Amino acid sequence: MILAAGRGERMRPLTDTCPKPLLEVGGEPLIGRHLRRLAAAGITEVVINHAWLGHLVEARLGDGAAWGVTIRYSPEGTALESAGGIAHALPLLGAEPFAVINGDIFTDYDFSRLPTLAQRLGDRADAHLVLVPKAGYPTGRDLALGADGLARPCEADDAPLTFSGVAVYHPRFFADVAPDAPLPLLPCFLAAMARGRVGGERFDGCWLDVGTVERLAQANQWVVEVASKKPDF
Repeated sequence: MILAAGRGERMRPLTDTCPKPLLEVGGEPLIGRHLRRLAAAGITEVVINHAWLGHLVEARLGDGAAWGVTIRYSPEGTALESAGGIAHALPLLGAEPFAVINGDIFTDYDFSRLPTLAQRLGDRADAHLVLVPKAGYPTGRDLALGADGLARPCEADDAPLTFSGVAVYHPRFFADVAPDAPLPLLPCFLAAMARGRVGGERFDGCWLDVGTVERLAQANQWVVEVASKKPDF
């Protein structure tokens, strides 16, 4: 699943007429980059939620054939935030573990890892989060990884990490989330972490939360600098 329902307030005025995941980096939409790299990783069944200007998302991406994937859409009349949006889409996602990617991040994380991570979810964990070093700009709640491989809220002596927006979940992770009410992921994370049910990994590669016009420009600069060395970047 790719999350694409946000309003993108900090990106205005660009997002007044364009959904944030359709903003372009290196000549392709942010979400199109995800689709291209998912297809290259062999992941071809994709669910996309949308709310703000959702008709433009569907018009631009269509059935996904241009990117080598098959897309089903989960429209939301009002944005349900991340956890609510995923719960709303569960009927499309099925009964097995699945991956979720934020539509407004820029990363070279290896998506071919996601099926194996999903298969490993079992009795020990209900979610696996990809965490990145804390960025030099405001992000969400600081998290940490324990020696046991479990994710937890950051404590005083921990190296602070940030949730990257890439994760795999078992559907039971959302068992208590209403499918028609807004809810962010953080309360779900904290509740599951308290039960020791959230695994994680640290990723030190390319990652950017494209949440401002300045960071959109930074992502475009990265493409210019790296694409000549890594054509699949």
